[in-house]
Amino acid sequence: MLPAPARLRRSEDFRTTVRHGVRAGRPTLVVHADLAEHVVPEDDPLPAQVGFVVSRRVGNAVTRNRVKRRLRHLAAARLEQGARNDLRVVVRALPAAATRPERLEEDFSQAWRRALERLEAGT
Repeated sequence: MLPAPARLRRSEDFRTTVRHGVRAGRPTLVVHADLAEHVVPEDDPLPAQVGFVVSRRVGNAVTRNRVKRRLRHLAAARLEQGARNDLRVVVRALPAAATRPERLEEDFSQAWRRALERLEAGT
C-alpha cells in the first residue's frame, strides 16, 4: 500500500509534474517525473510522491480501479527501494494497461527507470 504522505493529491502538483517533468512511455503506461521546486527541510522530510491518472478510456470503474491498485503496488515497491525526497512522479495508464496486464509490471519498471535516468541527465 502506498502511504498517504507519498501520494500526489493536488491537481497543481499533477499539472506541474506532467508539464515540466521528463516523460518515458511504454505501450501500457506513461511515467512523468520531476523534482519538486522546493527542497523539504531535513527535520521534517516528506517521501517522494506518486500520483496516478487512469481515464475512462482504460475501461469501466472496476477495470480502472484494478489498474490503479496494480500501479499503486508497483510504485510502493519502487519507493521502498529508496527515492529522492523531492521526486514527484505521475503515472498515466493507457488503455492497454487493462487489456494486457501481464505487461504492466515490466513496462512500469522500464518507464520508471528511463524517466529517472532522463531526470538525472537533465540536472
